[in-house]
Amino acid sequence: MKTIELFDTTLRDGTQGEGISLSIHDKIGIALKLDEFGIDIIEGGWPGSNPRDEEFFRQIKQFNLLNSKISAFGSTARNIDKVETDLNLNALLFAETPVVSIFGKTWKFHSEKGLGLTEDENEELIYKSVLFLKQHGRKVVFDAEHFFDGYKDDNLFALKMLKAAESAGADVITLCDTNGGSMTNEIRDAVSAVIKNINKPVGIHTHNDGDLAVANSLIAVEAGASHVQGTINGVGERCGNANLISIIPALILKMNAATKTEIMLDRLTSLSNYVYELMNLVPNSRAAYVGNSAFAHKGGIHVSAVLKDSRMYEHINPGNVGNKQRVLVSDLAGQSNIRYKAKELGIDLSKNNELSKKVVSHIKELEFDGYQFEGAEASFELILRSETNEFSPFFSTPDSKVNVSFDNKQQKTSEAVIKIEVGGEIEHTAANGDGPVNALDNALRKALIRFYPEIAEIKLLDYKVRVLNEKHGTSAKVRVLIESGDGNDTWSTVGVSENIIEASWQALCDSMNYKLFKMEKDKSLSLMDQSRKYYSC
Repeated sequence: MKTIELFDTTLRDGTQGEGISLSIHDKIGIALKLDEFGIDIIEGGWPGSNPRDEEFFRQIKQFNLLNSKISAFGSTARNIDKVETDLNLNALLFAETPVVSIFGKTWKFHSEKGLGLTEDENEELIYKSVLFLKQHGRKVVFDAEHFFDGYKDDNLFALKMLKAAESAGADVITLCDTNGGSMTNEIRDAVSAVIKNINKPVGIHTHNDGDLAVANSLIAVEAGASHVQGTINGVGERCGNANLISIIPALILKMNAATKTEIMLDRLTSLSNYVYELMNLVPNSRAAYVGNSAFAHKGGIHVSAVLKDSRMYEHINPGNVGNKQRVLVSDLAGQSNIRYKAKELGIDLSKNNELSKKVVSHIKELEFDGYQFEGAEASFELILRSETNEFSPFFSTPDSKVNVSFDNKQQKTSEAVIKIEVGGEIEHTAANGDGPVNALDNALRKALIRFYPEIAEIKLLDYKVRVLNEKHGTSAKVRVLIESGDGNDTWSTVGVSENIIEASWQALCDSMNYKLFKMEKDKSLSLMDQSRKYYSC
């Protein structure tokens, strides 16, 4: 069984991705999560390039990491004759990390055109830079920049540069597909050749410009690499880096590889989401292993099979990576979908075929009209529970009006006037808003809060509008999806109409009703628990 060393560069190479910026606090948080997860080496940044990275290295020393070693990143010296006084190399030492990673040119084209060095000079520069760091007691990871392009261009030159790093004492020789354009067979052949010529552990660092970074990393391991570099969620410059979130489970679950440190694989999904959150990025719902859709089943035939044995349509157990199986409700749903969702909600429909058929038929009719319940599971639950006579709306709306006015100066006002009936009592109120939907939302809350004070906890988190039949112009149907939350839970509801205000109203009412239903259910369960405790005494 091969043992793999995992090297994470999210905090360095990952932050070079467009639109990504991490504070020192964010970087510390991610580093601690990576340590907890079981990553061997965490590359924290380039201390010679900016004050933020220097401060990170200073602060991370305060934490007692259990699994990970921190690495500082830099380049070979600028001048062959001034290695010992090179600012970059000394900044690496000043960071006081147990590991340093430095890159050097292994593509003749870059060495000659970029640095203006001869082959011998480039070789000497690599040798002296690595030797200097080794003499100061650091573990050195040498990143062979542009190795695969360099190997295709002049394999003797590229291998000679690796030999220089090896001779100087580099602990790991990492082969970098810096431009990210190499094909999988090229990676395999080059790594195999290096393994025959280098006696040090060989690593792989790939970029995703050809959408092959994960595959190229895995084939490199198959060819003999034992050190793998990448980032969480594949973030990085241009098209990103190799995605460790996909690589790690593939290594452990598919390739039977061991890792130097025990990986907490069941925390993979939470790690992925944590990094997305700190980077202010929307998680990729279709991401392998950890995406919200990775183990989601929509077609009725698929769901029926999964309920019998999930291996029929799932390549691994979702729980192995901290994810979960999901069954979607849509116009493609069958009775299996409905029964599965009902079971999740604690409703047993296994002995009621007629009811499940009725719900399936009703759902398909609604989705034909434009509703979408795979993104609005709260609305679906209300439909299901109304069919089982567990739910009826907590309020009705005898009357409502929305007024919108604006003038040539673009000054505009929106006012909603509504009547709400709760238990025979009428609440007649009005509210202004930034727009008609906001005015309706404000008026609804204002009317309900006398009866249900808990309504104040609800926050509207997201609001999406989708035009369903664009060719009908301004008379087209629209679908409104609303995501709401109360600080503890989030839920989504849907409304459909030719009138965007009515569609929004449907979704808003479902959101309020769902909260009130859950609140009432929780109170009932609490009373039942208290009764059990009483009778058990």
